[in-house]
Amino acid sequence: MTVTEKNLFNLDELTDYKVAEGYSDVRGWEVKDANDRVVGKVDHLLVSKSAERVVYLDVEVDESLIEEGFKTYKDAANGGVHEFLNKEGENHLIIPIGMAKLDKENKIVNTDKIDSATFSKAKRFKKGDVIDFEYEMIIVGYYMGDHTIHGKNTSGGFYDREEFNYLF
Repeated sequence: MTVTEKNLFNLDELTDYKVAEGYSDVRGWEVKDANDRVVGKVDHLLVSKSAERVVYLDVEVDESLIEEGFKTYKDAANGGVHEFLNKEGENHLIIPIGMAKLDKENKIVNTDKIDSATFSKAKRFKKGDVIDFEYEMIIVGYYMGDHTIHGKNTSGGFYDREEFNYLF
């Protein structure tokens, strides 16, 4: 990922942001895929200062998923090859907040639109890396199977997409 102007921040590094009253703090909760398989645990809540709210869950990926998709590639829509080569130590990924549903009773985050095979092949990052907008577009497009998300999109209005609407 390239170092650009930082847009996403861990909630705990922003003194003027907190989990709003009536909302669950899901940090530490297990994340399950569409097939009810554990894919990891929520490590951080990522806030967009431009959107002024949490837009992603930062998930530490379960080791078994990393092994399944350790060296994976994804074909680009244009027929060329876009490489998703995950390297050792890259064990985090982001999930748009609107793609998560909460099971508050069991403290589980469900992602019923994404399966473990998709998560295992998704481009990951190292804990603490700056997440740039290019990565956001790649990962959201990959999860959605949406090849209309590309470099011509801008961050303005990006978080108005359905994937970022709170469902809990």
